Amino acid sequence: MVQNRRLPTRPSRIRSEPAGRPDSAHALAQGLGVLSLAIGAAELFAAKPIARWLGIEKHEGLLQAYGIREIATGIGILTSRDPTPWIWARIGGDALDLSTLAVAVADDSTERDRVAIALGAVAGVTALDVFCAKALTEDGTKGREIPARRIDYSRRSGYPRGADAMRGAASDFDVPRDFRIPEPLRPYNTSATVAG
Repeated sequence: MVQNRRLPTRPSRIRSEPAGRPDSAHALAQGLGVLSLAIGAAELFAAKPIARWLGIEKHEGLLQAYGIREIATGIGILTSRDPTPWIWARIGGDALDLSTLAVAVADDSTERDRVAIALGAVAGVTALDVFCAKALTEDGTKGREIPARRIDYSRRSGYPRGADAMRGAASDFDVPRDFRIPEPLRPYNTSATVAG
């Protein structure tokens, strides 16, 4: 009878899921996701008044396209297990917004003071996005390690009396004449079995 011996376990380290941690960077990412949805909804559904206020009435369709991008990014941040790539996507969108507003500031037909205010607001949100993305990226590469139990099987041979005692145990085995079909798989009519 084989007795099961409890072998000592060797602790290992595994990384936890980055999105499963309730830390401040993750909470900030969730807040930025909600902000993204709000900005996107405003740009999509109130594009005409926003364009009029900024003096860029001819770019109303562009504002709506930016709104769709913001909504998609917000949904990605809020539904993803790891919001890090979506926050980096927000930074890419912020760069696009900043370049669009910078062009609008140089245009004489726009409301330059109002465009400058919008440019400052987008720059502030961009700084927040960059801070959050860096925090999430560093947190993801560093990882939070938790102990995990792993059983060490390196000293087990699989033989109850050890490998040395099992060597040669089947040396006196007599090979049957018809070794092609094992006994349990042979047909009921054993006379039909062909020897050879």
